[in-house]
Amino acid sequence: MAKAIHTMIRVLDEARSVAFYETAFGLKIADRFVFDGFTLVYLRNAEADFEVELTVNHGRSEPYALGDGYGHLAVAVEDLDAEHARFTDAGLAPQPIKEFFRDGALMARFFFVTDPDGYKIEVLERHGRYR
Repeated sequence: MAKAIHTMIRVLDEARSVAFYETAFGLKIADRFVFDGFTLVYLRNAEADFEVELTVNHGRSEPYALGDGYGHLAVAVEDLDAEHARFTDAGLAPQPIKEFFRDGALMARFFFVTDPDGYKIEVLERHGRYR
């Protein structure tokens, strides 16, 4: 059985991205590997083994074009309203909370936030299939 272990995104400014993911999601550097031409930074928290891998290409000064194929990363939290308020207080500019209903029942409550490189992250309240 396959197990998802990380997602990789290319970032322009390592310190700015590390600070964002720590402030927003409590992710801290688990490992950092410097190679000729690039650095890999693995971020995670104690709640899950799944990691966000930041790839920093040395000498890159232009932002990455995300194109129209990128969707989003998603995380689940216990108290969506508290997290939305915390993101707002931290200056992370979360979008408004939305609700999805299916067959008359709540399917999901969520908001999106954008990281410093333009990647969208969906923050879902733990409910139903979103645990």
